[in-house]
Amino acid sequence: MLGILSKVISIIVLVFVSYQGIYVAVSLFCREKRRFSEKTLHSYAVLVCARNEEAVIGDLLASIRNQTYPSEKYSAFVMADNCSDRTAEVARSSGATVYERFDMEHVGKGYALSALIKHIRADFGDRFDGFLVFDADNVVRGDYLEQMNDSFCRGNRIIAGCVNSKNYGSNWLSAGSSLFLLYKSRFLNNARHILGLSAAANGTGFLFSREILDEWIYHTLTEDIEFSVDQACKGNRIAYCGNAVLYDEQPTSFKQSYYQRLRWAKGYVQVIRKYFRPLAAGIGRGSFSCCDMLNTLLSAYGLSLITFGVNLITLILLAAAGESVVPFLSSLAVCLVKAYGCLWAIGLLTTVTGWKLIRASALSKIGYTFTYPLFIATYYPIALCALFTRVTWVPIKHSVSIDLEKQPA
Repeated sequence: MLGILSKVISIIVLVFVSYQGIYVAVSLFCREKRRFSEKTLHSYAVLVCARNEEAVIGDLLASIRNQTYPSEKYSAFVMADNCSDRTAEVARSSGATVYERFDMEHVGKGYALSALIKHIRADFGDRFDGFLVFDADNVVRGDYLEQMNDSFCRGNRIIAGCVNSKNYGSNWLSAGSSLFLLYKSRFLNNARHILGLSAAANGTGFLFSREILDEWIYHTLTEDIEFSVDQACKGNRIAYCGNAVLYDEQPTSFKQSYYQRLRWAKGYVQVIRKYFRPLAAGIGRGSFSCCDMLNTLLSAYGLSLITFGVNLITLILLAAAGESVVPFLSSLAVCLVKAYGCLWAIGLLTTVTGWKLIRASALSKIGYTFTYPLFIATYYPIALCALFTRVTWVPIKHSVSIDLEKQPA
C-alpha cells in the first residue's frame, strides 16, 4: 500500500511539473515570429482603481505622463474607491480624470472597474480603442504604452504585460512574490504566447480592446483570473508583451502576504465553481487554452489537497496496522528535499534570465533563490484555509516610491 500511494504522489507531482517544464523549454529555446504590421496610433484609456493610495498614486500617474507614446492619444482615469484620504486630490493634481465611489456593499476592484468604465463610456463614448488596467502602486516603464500599441497593431486585442517588482530586495516575502510573478510572465505567459495559446492577466498591467469588452462584468475576488478564464471559454486569445514592463509593490509582512494570497486562493475557488462547466465544454471542443486554464485553477488545490490527503491516509493506515511510520516519513522527507531542489532551480533560472530586470543587489538576487521554495510552500496551507474560511476583500497598504530614472533599460 505504501509503495502504491508513494507512486500516486510521484505521478501527480510529475504531471504538474512536466506540464510547466514544457513551457520553460519553449521560453528558453523558442522565439515569437512577429509579422509586419502598419503602425497606427490608437487611443487608450488608462484605468486605475485606488483605495487610500495617496502615498503611491502620484508616482504611477507621473510614469504615465512621461510615456514615449503621444500624450494626446491616451488619458488617465482614476476611480477613488471608498477613500478616506487624499487619493482623489493627489490624482487630480497629477492630471487624471477622477471619479469617486462610496459603496461598502459591493467592495473590490472588480466593482470599482465596472463603475469606472461606465463613467468613461457615459462621458467619452467610443473615443478610446482600448483600456489599460493598472493598480495604484504600479510604476510603468517609459515605453510601456508604445510597446502595448505595437502589439495591438499586430492584431492582438487582449494583451498582458510583464509584471516586475518595485521592492524585490525588501525581504524573503517580497522576493518570493516577485520571483513568482516574473516566473509567470517569463516562462508561462511568454510560452503560451509563442505557442499561440491564451496567456493570463496577472492582476495589473493588461489591455483589452473596446470591441472585446465595453463593460466590466467580473466581480470575484480574483477578477483578473475570472477575466482570463472567461476569455479562454469565449475563444478570445490573450497575447503577451514582455517588453511592456511595470513595477508592482509586493507585501513585506507575512500578515499582509497571507491575506493577499488567501484572497487569491478563495478567488480561485470562486472561479472554479463558476467556470468549471464552460472550461470542460471548451476542452470538449478541443481548446487547449481551456485545458491550460483549468489546470492552472486546479493545480494549487489538486496538488495540495491530494498530496495532503494521500499522506494523511497513509499515516492513518500505518498507525492502524501497528506498523512503523519511520520508513514513510523518511520517504516523505526525501520527496520534500527533491521538491525544494526543483523549486530552487526554478527560482534560480528565473533570477538568471531576469537578472537585469530585478531591482536588488547581486547577493540578494542569489540569496533569495534559497528562500523561494519556502515562500511557495506557504501557498499550500493558505489554499487549504481558503476552502473553509470566509474571505472578504481587504486593501493592502502601499508605501514604496521609486525613481523611474533608475529603472533598468
